Amino acid sequence: MTEPIYHIPALLTETIDGLIIKPDGVYVDVTFGGGGHSKEILKRLHKNGKLLGFDQDEDACKNIINDPRFIFVRSNFKYLKNFLRYHNIEKVDGILADLGVSSHHFDEAERGFSFRFDGALDMRMNTQSPFTAAILLNTYSEEQLADVFYLYGELHNSRKIARTIVKARSSAAFDRIFPFIEVLKPFFGREKEKKDMARVFQALRIEVNKEMDVLKTLLEQSLEVLNPDGRLVVLTYHSLEDRLVKNFFRSGNFEGKLEKDFYGNIIAPLQAVNNKVIVANDEEIERNPRARSAKLRIAELR
Repeated sequence: MTEPIYHIPALLTETIDGLIIKPDGVYVDVTFGGGGHSKEILKRLHKNGKLLGFDQDEDACKNIINDPRFIFVRSNFKYLKNFLRYHNIEKVDGILADLGVSSHHFDEAERGFSFRFDGALDMRMNTQSPFTAAILLNTYSEEQLADVFYLYGELHNSRKIARTIVKARSSAAFDRIFPFIEVLKPFFGREKEKKDMARVFQALRIEVNKEMDVLKTLLEQSLEVLNPDGRLVVLTYHSLEDRLVKNFFRSGNFEGKLEKDFYGNIIAPLQAVNNKVIVANDEEIERNPRARSAKLRIAELR
């Protein structure tokens, strides 16, 4: 029996090429998942090269690569600097981050990432975390819920949605996906229902896993752990992530505010390698529909 595919990486060749792998270098795949990127990195490393793979999801442990050059770290990548220190690594030559949710997560009903199934309202990347989407929906105030849907889902009717959720939960707490969807259906027309529902689920997932805060921490730490000319390669899947990465690559801060020296030269710790974002071609999108929303940005430490 053929093993199910955990995840098909988007823009795999472009992502690995973007690292400019040194055969004896040290690299980090902060989103190990099914190990697709890590396996390609290891193909380009010699015996003295080293790769660390981070993943907080217990399912990823099933994909650990048996290779003396590979170290698996079951943890959130916001602890990158701590674990590098633990493994006596001061600097690395490249960091790869494939953000978002793998196809494996979307296909597992009880993980709660997809509105296609009536699973639990979970959405935790780390199943050992006590904080789930159900807890969020049942405990956040109306104002907090509105902020989550507006900031992370970019839903302009976020206040009405929040008010309806608070009213509905007073009769019965939310714990399953389909009853939650029924509460939301009046807000979305049939032609945009899937798109808007995806925004709701994206917002909940980002808040449950504190994804934006974790991404900011990774970007800041990358400046401390990369060698000069080291590469930072990031794949994003929605505009919030991409904007954050784009601003940071451009200016070294999350607002994108440029600082200049006395002579008018821009002061920024990173140099963007691709000024124009890299996206998948039609052929790849046909093979892997998830690649449609993938955006690849590559930067080098000055």
